[in-house]
Amino acid sequence: MEKGIEELIPYLEKTFELPEVDIKTYSPLVLAYIGDGIYDVIIRTIVVSEGNSQPNKLHKKTSLFVKAAAQSAMIEAIKEDLTEEELKVYKRGRNAKSPTMAKNASMVDYRRATGFEALMGYLYLQGKLKRLIDLIKIGLEKSELNKK
Repeated sequence: MEKGIEELIPYLEKTFELPEVDIKTYSPLVLAYIGDGIYDVIIRTIVVSEGNSQPNKLHKKTSLFVKAAAQSAMIEAIKEDLTEEELKVYKRGRNAKSPTMAKNASMVDYRRATGFEALMGYLYLQGKLKRLIDLIKIGLEKSELNKK
């Protein structure tokens, strides 16, 4: 299965005839946009694997992990495990000037969360899904989020 995961992006590109783009040219907010989606899918997969439940209960549990404060906690938990390149991507995302802010988040949490999402997007678009999943696992284990 591991090999299949790493082949997802090339398969998407081939199937939909997507143009080749240097993702280092993407703005950190674009990386955060796609990163938010992929992180949400991974967390939903984990939550759903815990058993059949009502969709509103699944949504409430998922929300505990995907809100800005939780993503901020995740990045703080994994920061020492990041490579130099990953840390640069996170910082670019954290420092990006967003025209909006989450309703129920502090500015610090919101910026860290944006950096975390940018990192998730970067790893996803690089096809480094195993690394992305490993970092999420480390973050869940090191942070208080695993208690929820």
